[in-house]
Amino acid sequence: MTSVTTKLAGSLDTPSPREKEQEAVARDREFKHKQGIQSLDRKTLAIIYDDYQPLLYSYIYRRTGEVEVARDLTAEVFGRFLQAVGKGKGPGDNMRAWFYRVAHNIVVDHYRRQQHRNHVPLNDRALITNDGPDAAVEREMQSEKLRSALSQLTADQQQVISLKFLEGLSNQEVAAVLDKPVGAVKSLQHRALAALHRHLDQVKEEVLP
Repeated sequence: MTSVTTKLAGSLDTPSPREKEQEAVARDREFKHKQGIQSLDRKTLAIIYDDYQPLLYSYIYRRTGEVEVARDLTAEVFGRFLQAVGKGKGPGDNMRAWFYRVAHNIVVDHYRRQQHRNHVPLNDRALITNDGPDAAVEREMQSEKLRSALSQLTADQQQVISLKFLEGLSNQEVAAVLDKPVGAVKSLQHRALAALHRHLDQVKEEVLP
């Protein structure tokens, strides 16, 4: 069975050509968006909403696990965006990181209000990709193990794994979202993957006769 942590670790520090191309397209799109934001162009604001609403809703839903809450908090993200834009502020050099940081802070505030701590649900199925005729069976087996392993991580480690591998953010963007140095983000990633590896190995030993 292919190691899940090996697959995750393979994309830690070296972006693939496809990822580099996607980042270049995103930068070009954000440059055009910023021009429209500065002039408060309604069409540009609508395009930004269409681009980011599905991503932010998905992110928030994975963090909360509740449809209505995810909808309300996503709307709050865009409410804060419009308030910032109206004051001549808003996203700086990286719009995607700005949106995810606002979403992250809103989710944190939500759980503070709810008096819940260290609650970071992850759709771990999205972390696993396999090829071949036995992929479905392997995916189910790995999903159960990975779900158990993820629960052993700290809240910060789960958050980094979520932003990096589920949302596709770069290390620099994750650092901006979490307000941490890039080096700290990389350290969290490595520790999280090491913990996942140890837990999955332990589960494997318990299963083997």
